[in-house]
Amino acid sequence: MDDVRVGRFVRFARRRRRWRQADLAGQSGLSQSTISLIERGHLDRLPLRTLRRVFTSLDAAAVVDVLWRGGAVDRLLDERHAAVVETFCRWLATFGWVFEVEVSYSVYGERGSIDILAWHPPSRSLVVIEVKTELAAIEATMRKLDEKLRLAPAIANDRFKWTAATVSVVLVLPDVSTARRRTGTHELTIGSKLPLRTAAVRRWLRAPIGSTGGVVFLSGSRARGTGRAAGANERAGGHDWTSPSAQRGS
Repeated sequence: MDDVRVGRFVRFARRRRRWRQADLAGQSGLSQSTISLIERGHLDRLPLRTLRRVFTSLDAAAVVDVLWRGGAVDRLLDERHAAVVETFCRWLATFGWVFEVEVSYSVYGERGSIDILAWHPPSRSLVVIEVKTELAAIEATMRKLDEKLRLAPAIANDRFKWTAATVSVVLVLPDVSTARRRTGTHELTIGSKLPLRTAAVRRWLRAPIGSTGGVVFLSGSRARGTGRAAGANERAGGHDWTSPSAQRGS
């Protein structure tokens, strides 16, 4: 991140609104001295959440880019994401669902992509499945899920002729301590819309009745990235979604 460039932009955006530093501070819930630090490029003294508050007040977004070995970070994250999607899709097929992946949409300015859009013909159940290898911005994730849940019936009907009787939503995360800690910290926010957890979601997928919402912590070496970590989770009683035989008794 170019700290000086960020500071120059904040100053430019503030002045464009004809705000004083005190005005921006009031909008962001920060002190004027903090705004001054940012505009002078002293970002090393500030947490990232402070920058997000300032950028939100300016109708902008602070995006942090990670450069590692010529951009391999994006490739690595894409591979992890694809592995989780693949594993979950195999389970949907086992439970009798049909599905489409990476279903993009653009509806009256609302744009995005549904990771997995799944359809259960006997019950006419439609599920929006969001896959995250890392759960960063909780509120942004929940807002986007609301958008996809609202648009999904029309997308499914127009694109695939799936006329849904019910619409549900599932958030899929790797079964790692970081993801569990993040969901635990934000249990009230997440739980209000996604009350079910892994075992209950699995039971519902086998026999969907009504609409629901839930979080799945997906274990197994394909989702976790290392066989050793996956094996440790299985010994600790985690749900291995990569092995159908492991679930017959659950």
